[in-house]
Amino acid sequence: MSDLTVYGTKLQSRFFLGTAGYPSPQVLADSIATSGTQVVTVGLKRTLAAGGDNGFIDMIRAAMQERGARLLPNTAGCRTAREAITLAHMARELYGTPWIKLEVVGDEHTLQPDPWGTVEAAAQLTNDGFSVFPYCTDDLVTCQRLLDAGCEVLMPWGAPIGSGQGLINPFALRTLRARLPGVPLVVDAGIGAPSHAAAALELGFDAVLLNSAVSQAVDPVRMARAFGLAVEAGRAAFEAGVMAPQDMAVASTPVSGHPFLID
Repeated sequence: MSDLTVYGTKLQSRFFLGTAGYPSPQVLADSIATSGTQVVTVGLKRTLAAGGDNGFIDMIRAAMQERGARLLPNTAGCRTAREAITLAHMARELYGTPWIKLEVVGDEHTLQPDPWGTVEAAAQLTNDGFSVFPYCTDDLVTCQRLLDAGCEVLMPWGAPIGSGQGLINPFALRTLRARLPGVPLVVDAGIGAPSHAAAALELGFDAVLLNSAVSQAVDPVRMARAFGLAVEAGRAAFEAGVMAPQDMAVASTPVSGHPFLID
């Protein structure tokens, strides 16, 4: 499987993993290790609300050290561009990385990102020297505006956060892939099963990011491994050339016009 390059960093794994909701720190550490991930997200607002990380970040870094993984702080829970920008600056100071997953929520029911707030925050953060990974919908024009704002990676949703519905609008995702051929695209949110992750990679998306489908599994460690394998399989299938669907049956072993022997 070929490497993925984001903001000048080469990644062998195309599986980004979240860190919220695991039954214990040890299960999280084991899930990170078995998943093969090289990008792990952490919500700063959630950490601050808990009154500090209590060694949480050090534990994550230890789990990631073997694979040379990168920490990707996020602005989850922010409702305005100003709030997200402030939180991003705090994350850079706390974690020592310019990488930031930008989230600006626009709707409380679907947790759909606010396109205007996200573009506004992305432009400011890019000017401030951040490497911005914006969480967005699958709207092509919004994605183009984020690129204009300086983003080099886009993270469109597959479905609403935590819904587990998979890729609810394959047409829109295929359109993004076709119209933005040179842009790293990461399907973020809504993935509930390894088959969803494989489908995203088969469409030509460069990676997937998920959290709940692993952390809420009966066995998160085994599920993390399952997703890691699915991502590898999906990318390998894309690179090999997935068979195009046909409207009619096409014989897999045609014999017309070909000689064959009969005993």
